[in-house]
Amino acid sequence: MNLSESLESLRKIDLADLDLNNLGSWPAPVKAITGLLLLIAVLALGYNFHLKDLQEQLERERGEEGTLKQQFATKASQAANLEAYRQQMAEMETSFGVLLRQLPSDTEVPGLLEDITRTGLGSGLEFEEIKLLAEVVQQFYIELPIQISVVGNYHDLATFASGVASLPRIVTLHDFEIKPVAAGNNTKLRMKVLAKTYRYNDKGLHK
Repeated sequence: MNLSESLESLRKIDLADLDLNNLGSWPAPVKAITGLLLLIAVLALGYNFHLKDLQEQLERERGEEGTLKQQFATKASQAANLEAYRQQMAEMETSFGVLLRQLPSDTEVPGLLEDITRTGLGSGLEFEEIKLLAEVVQQFYIELPIQISVVGNYHDLATFASGVASLPRIVTLHDFEIKPVAAGNNTKLRMKVLAKTYRYNDKGLHK
């Protein structure tokens, strides 16, 4: 039976005459079309219930593959330079230890107070207070706070701050507070400042 005859026979078929309980008696063209429709339905359902999930999983795996490749490249680069990093770290630790050992020891603190006092007096300031506060222990060093209160004009205060920063020992200045000594008189000023010097904590370095 050629195509034209099959189409002609299909036009003559009355769907009401088809018996669902006796599929074998259906005309060949109807069987073929029904089988094709069933195949399409099965493929569509299979895609929706299985292949679609696999496609989504594949897309996720591709995304993870790109991330893993990037991580691998980064770690490979780090591994290639690991020995250089270790050498740099050892050099930095050595330099750090040398710098820490240059910090003042306990016996040098009185000399530091004398240097600060001499710098202030040389700047034309009047000392109201210079007092050691409680130590603050850090891992590699110990802070020695010094509360300072001085009186003088603005220029003298600036000269004092510059002079303290130029001392051979490491001294940092914090929490500046500058106010007139008397209300309405901006010539004579009182400066309160927290100076910090540092000493070497040899116990912390060898933990």
